[in-house]
Amino acid sequence: MSGGPSQVDTFDPKPDLARLAGQDVPESLARNVPKIKRAGLKNLMASHWGFSQRGQCGMPISELLPHTSMHADDLCLIRSMTHRNPVHGPGECVALTGTGAGDRPSLGAWALYGLGSETRDLPAFITINLHSDGMQFPQAAGWGPGFLPSRYQGTVVNPYTGIRDTQMPKGVTDELRRDQLDLIEWFNQRHLKGLGKHSELSARMRSYETAFRMQTTAPELFGMKGESNSVRKLYGMDHSGTTEVGQACLLARRMVERGVRFVQVRVGGWDAHGNIKGNHTKLAHRTDKPIAGLLSDLKQRGMLDSTLVVWGGEFGRTPTMEGRANGRDHSPAGYCAWLAGGGVKGGQIIGETDPIGYVVTQRPVKPMELHATILHSLGIDSDQLEYDHHGLIERPTGVEGGRPVTEAFA
Repeated sequence: MSGGPSQVDTFDPKPDLARLAGQDVPESLARNVPKIKRAGLKNLMASHWGFSQRGQCGMPISELLPHTSMHADDLCLIRSMTHRNPVHGPGECVALTGTGAGDRPSLGAWALYGLGSETRDLPAFITINLHSDGMQFPQAAGWGPGFLPSRYQGTVVNPYTGIRDTQMPKGVTDELRRDQLDLIEWFNQRHLKGLGKHSELSARMRSYETAFRMQTTAPELFGMKGESNSVRKLYGMDHSGTTEVGQACLLARRMVERGVRFVQVRVGGWDAHGNIKGNHTKLAHRTDKPIAGLLSDLKQRGMLDSTLVVWGGEFGRTPTMEGRANGRDHSPAGYCAWLAGGGVKGGQIIGETDPIGYVVTQRPVKPMELHATILHSLGIDSDQLEYDHHGLIERPTGVEGGRPVTEAFA
């Protein structure tokens, strides 16, 4: 959820905001706010939405998310996500790679490095970008390989047109294309002998073969043949406002069925500096039913236990109004993420923020600890997964390390 969904308007209700609306952040709480946000401690703003307890677990969820709230008993909600980078591009790098510089492998690359691929016909790591927010270049690190070999990078696809350039050119037969690729392979192998070990060229050579196989596999995947009207409706594909995210979520399920190891769906637009009511109403409507449809579909097919679904943004938003714009500013000091499936124990809440939702007060979870948790769900011990990078033994959680949130699991 690129842009930063507001935790106090979605999954972390704060009744005190209504009582303190219009006032400054109380000094008892302000002294705990990181210095980078000390200038924005005025004019607390109540949420525009009510919360109700959902599921047998009684998890409080905003009325913004009526469909997702029906899955409360499947959700492991982490209310204590925290880091220190308040800028979108670097913030997404923190969320998806662990550092703001964007120079480390993305989580998907680590997962592919640790587990390998289950399919020869499709990329093992696919990212679908639905960016209405003018995506910045730094975000690309979120599906990049970093210092891992290039073959572990994600493949960016469009949910409607699919993988670029997989359509066979007019008049080109499979046999002719095979001959072309064999010739290209011969030239590349000769060039590689002269270069020696070369990660990018080796990855390029493998990509030609993968692309050839995708020319028969991808049209079936993206064609959505065999999907009933009831399934399409489940994902919200019968309404224009939810069609795009619904298409992406349904594709994610189809990809996992076909052996794609790691699927990342990026929905931009949550950056509500002004008119948070209008922004979050639109974005919640755009995403709520498709995401709930994915959870329902995976469960109906018996796939949820073996598929981990993770929801979150690069940070949250302040409990104060930004200026007089009726919006909220960026706030990485305390925000929410949730996990479902993949061995996770649903119906529970981990961590806590202060009475107005500004900073974490119990069980802080840093992005790299969330990464370790996700890898743990996939059967990977992040302390044991190693890569020799110019003599430095690198691990998914970096030099500082990070342990999985083990209480998230049943």
